[in-house]
Amino acid sequence: MNKIKTDLLVIGAGSGGLSVAAGAVQMGADVVLLEGHKMGGDCLNYGCVPSKALLASAKVAHTQGHAAAFGVADQVPQIDFAAVKDHVASVIAEIEPNDSVERFEGLGVQVISEYGQFLSPTEVQAGDNTITARRIVIATGSSPFVPPIKGLETVPYDTNETLFEQREQPGHLLIIGGGPIGMEMAQAHRRLGSEVTVIEGDKALGKDDPEMAAFVLETLRDEGITIEEDALAAEIRGAAGAIEVEAQDGRVFKGTHLLMAVGRKANIERLDLDKAGIATERGAIKVDDSLKTSNRKVYAIGDVAGGLQFTHVAGYHAGIIIRSALFGLPAKQKTSHIPWATYTDPELAQVGLTEAEARKLHGESLEVVRFDLHHNDRLIAERKARGLIKVMVVKGRPVGASIAGHQAGEHINLWALAIANGMKMGQIAAMVSPYPTVGEIGKRAAGAYFSPRLFDSPKVKRMVRLVQRWLP
Repeated sequence: MNKIKTDLLVIGAGSGGLSVAAGAVQMGADVVLLEGHKMGGDCLNYGCVPSKALLASAKVAHTQGHAAAFGVADQVPQIDFAAVKDHVASVIAEIEPNDSVERFEGLGVQVISEYGQFLSPTEVQAGDNTITARRIVIATGSSPFVPPIKGLETVPYDTNETLFEQREQPGHLLIIGGGPIGMEMAQAHRRLGSEVTVIEGDKALGKDDPEMAAFVLETLRDEGITIEEDALAAEIRGAAGAIEVEAQDGRVFKGTHLLMAVGRKANIERLDLDKAGIATERGAIKVDDSLKTSNRKVYAIGDVAGGLQFTHVAGYHAGIIIRSALFGLPAKQKTSHIPWATYTDPELAQVGLTEAEARKLHGESLEVVRFDLHHNDRLIAERKARGLIKVMVVKGRPVGASIAGHQAGEHINLWALAIANGMKMGQIAAMVSPYPTVGEIGKRAAGAYFSPRLFDSPKVKRMVRLVQRWLP
């Protein structure tokens, strides 16, 4: 057995673990990194990267078939589904070197390609190695959650971990789960020529602002996607090419392929957490605001720590760990400034409080500012002037923003910046945006906050009249 001592042990080489390892080693710490599967974790191999690559192919296909509004003849796209998957694989391959063993070893990280499991509060075994560390970071991420639905064990199905390897185009894809993953994959496959039915036990895109979600769902339905809500799957039967999903209320949905997209579960099974005195809660590792576990020498970050399950959250957690574990400085997480986006077309994005959350928390102190995207000249020119931005404002400061429309995931960045730094609406309004850009919607939304104060105020009008009388 090889014995290793180190300053920092990172278990898991997904986005969070890689960020911690890279930052720590470049700041002078001795770092050991464990990864028993693929470097880059879910995001690179099965999640963010391949899904956006597939959506990009689907968008090109959709554009070919909807070009007449620009004076260009519509063309029926000729889909080579295997070639589409080659595109997805090539995108992963292009990004892969950034997350590779070779790169991290070049930075000075000792990478061990084994899973880790605790032997004691300070020791972890990985293959033939026993590692003792001053601080340990668990960054093992999450995996697809597959619920125990009757009959599922006898029917072939995909999750996001297998979907991108499939080179046969589904004739009719059934998707159980109407969250962001389910809806993104629904639109991608529909635009690439498959029939698609989404089966959701509650409300599709149910974690987002209902008004914004309804706008996106209407667009998806207009593209031919069947979205069945309040349809909790009770039984699955059939075989490859002929699959049926029966809901609790008796509705039956038939298709050729099945995708399970109902959520995620934290990867904790291999860790032997009990040996390290690490407590869990609701299937994930329990952490405090500093991301410390019940074992004060061990941190947990990203999906495995519960909470918001986004790649950028894992990266944010990594920064907290660097401050705390390397420098011994106080650092705590918060979630009020964390944005998220669903990359359908149109996109759906949120940061801070939704309108309902803000009304419940702030009551009459809340002002909701609305700006319709059909007033943006650049979007009009590009035939994408549909959508809405809502900004929740309390005492002149934004506490939340919801956007549904073209590039919503890009435009939420401004409001994430504003909320993270406690900025005022006046600071947003003072920004000068180049014309014509879609980015003007942020400034225009801020302007909509001040418009009634300036243009509908009798006091302002009296003041202007008085000044005009005295001006030479």
